[in-house]
Amino acid sequence: MATFPVIKNSEFQLISEFAQPDAKKRLSLGEALGGATAYNIYRNPLGQLILDPVKAVPASETWLYENAQALASVKQGLRESAEGKSVDRGSFAKYAKE
Repeated sequence: MATFPVIKNSEFQLISEFAQPDAKKRLSLGEALGGATAYNIYRNPLGQLILDPVKAVPASETWLYENAQALASVKQGLRESAEGKSVDRGSFAKYAKE
């Protein structure tokens, strides 16, 4: 059970009224899904559901999300780059192994 806030934006809009599941308890969400292909599903004690779109991270990249210091460093670099604080150091192609 998640212990963190799931709702990241409270601007919900009604997509479909009185949608009913079929005999196998399946509910067609159709275009409401947009382009997402996977979801975390949350349910509160009232039975309300939240579908939170997720993307898979390759196993070889999970170390970054498990290392808070490395992730903070990457985020800082991206933020500095967006602010125009990056410096062009030219090509590093001569250091690449073929």
